[in-house]
Amino acid sequence: MTQAPEREPTIADVLQRLDRLADDVEATQSTIVNVVQRLDKLSADVEKSNDKFEVYRQANQSLVNLAFGLIASATVATVVSLIFRR
Repeated sequence: MTQAPEREPTIADVLQRLDRLADDVEATQSTIVNVVQRLDKLSADVEKSNDKFEVYRQANQSLVNLAFGLIASATVATVVSLIFRR
């Protein structure tokens, strides 16, 4: 058995492949632009979430401080009233 020799690509074949490559490159660039836009939006969303979590953290810390202050005040009031009753 003899194999048929492969034919040499013509300029038309090369141009056709270049056109397909150009289309693939354009599609890839479009995809990259979409990904970058989505990443920018995601980054902005994460920044907003970080700000919200920081506000919640500060509010929680203030609430804890208030609770400790109330407990300390109640303790002092109880101790002082016990001391002066005697």
